[in-house]
Amino acid sequence: MKNNFLIGVLLLASGLFVSAQGPPITADKPIMLGGKSFTTKTLTEIRKTRRGTFTYVPLMLHYLPTSNSLVAVHLPYIGFNFENGESGGDLADIKLLGKYQFFRKDATGKTFRVVAKTVQTLPTGRDLDLIDLSTGNYAGYYGIVAGYETLKYGISNEIGYNWMPNGTLDELRYKLGFGLPLLKPQYPNKQLNLYFEYTNSWVVERDWYQLLYAQGIQYAGKNITFDFAIQLPLVNDVAQGRRLNYSLFLGTRYTF
Repeated sequence: MKNNFLIGVLLLASGLFVSAQGPPITADKPIMLGGKSFTTKTLTEIRKTRRGTFTYVPLMLHYLPTSNSLVAVHLPYIGFNFENGESGGDLADIKLLGKYQFFRKDATGKTFRVVAKTVQTLPTGRDLDLIDLSTGNYAGYYGIVAGYETLKYGISNEIGYNWMPNGTLDELRYKLGFGLPLLKPQYPNKQLNLYFEYTNSWVVERDWYQLLYAQGIQYAGKNITFDFAIQLPLVNDVAQGRRLNYSLFLGTRYTF
């Protein structure tokens, strides 16, 4: 699986010169707004797998103490409907997020930025063994997010490791996001963007590998955005009963 992950990273990195636009939907971005600003957001995921269907609904509260730092808390609910008939809903794993921008280079109409990122996952959810949703185990994620954005396109990259000391879901992850604006820049701000996003995931201890592709669209107006994306597996080399069929994402965010 290690070779598959490295090949996947190289294939994704080869697309770095394709036009794109942020902010991404299933990936992350290094671009931050001004300090002392708040964002409330949600990104509901409906995940269909061979085991069943799972609906993940997080309430995310983001705060920027300064223009180069961010702290956040994600309070999630998860509904589950297993193929064996078990169903219900409960609190999923709460997440604490921190980002710090340590590199920034601006030019006319474009910017390149790099941030360090950590996500601390608290074991508040049931042990549903759902990667990144509800595992009932503590995990610490540590990564780097880099992005280049212009008035015409933007690219986001993220690489990191999710460490789960008391579980078997340690994960090496690489994400690459592209977007394409459909409207010309205008004021007041109004955007309609297409997104092309890839997730390259190697679950180390279980020797599972997935390469996922998400096609999304976003409408942004002033300080509110609406997101929709569908994610499909391109490579699904995991246990037969655990394979992803697809995920649907529905989201909105409001900044004040």
